[in-house]
Amino acid sequence: MSVDVVLHYRPNQNDPNKLQNLVEKVLKKFSTRRLPEFIPWFPNDLKLPFKPKMLPPVISGDEVEDIERLSGGSELCFAPPAYDCTVGLLEFKPSLNKRLSLLRAQSVPVEGACGLLEKEPVSRKAEFRRSWSVSSPRCSVKERIVPLSQELQKILERQKLCSFHRSRWTIESSNCDQTLEDVWVKLNRMIKHHELPTCNATVQRDMNQIWVFCDVLYCEYVGNLLKERLTLTGKINLIVHKHGVIFSI
Repeated sequence: MSVDVVLHYRPNQNDPNKLQNLVEKVLKKFSTRRLPEFIPWFPNDLKLPFKPKMLPPVISGDEVEDIERLSGGSELCFAPPAYDCTVGLLEFKPSLNKRLSLLRAQSVPVEGACGLLEKEPVSRKAEFRRSWSVSSPRCSVKERIVPLSQELQKILERQKLCSFHRSRWTIESSNCDQTLEDVWVKLNRMIKHHELPTCNATVQRDMNQIWVFCDVLYCEYVGNLLKERLTLTGKINLIVHKHGVIFSI
């Protein structure tokens, strides 16, 4: 480490010899430490370049033919993977308990249900059609939204939930006077025309349910509008992750 020394002197004390002696006397008061000798981590007699101890693996011609035969030819086609924004999201995955309840309703023994979920055959997976989701980027009806009711505000305070927490309305097939697909088409049209603020939805065909996600701030407005426009019967439940059903309309 180097140290810079700045010397201030008067104009009449400009003798360089005296100034040098003065600086040397001042610097003697500072302790000096000799740096240790550098010792490299590798031996000095190391031969370069480095060589690995083992040779790289060699693939025989027979193995190359086997690989080409299994892959369907020497020319491989790499297609880009299909993008799905719902992959990995817990709110888009039905829980194990719900799958078990569905299997019980279909008169499947409980002992065989776990094995069916763990090792589900390909033919069984093909029966469940894909659940698609739609989302609304903006909304122009916020000025018509009324504040939350006192009952729901007390529930939010008790559960310590903020107004921008994500919640979910669950529409069962028993709530619909028509088919679930018809309700899904109407719901898509409502979200497409930005009638539901902060909403996105998905249809869970294997569970005969439609999930409508929204912020808690607009949940009552969204729930009442869903019942009115989709002509839903009975009660629909508002579910929050890790809290379960917190409200019903």
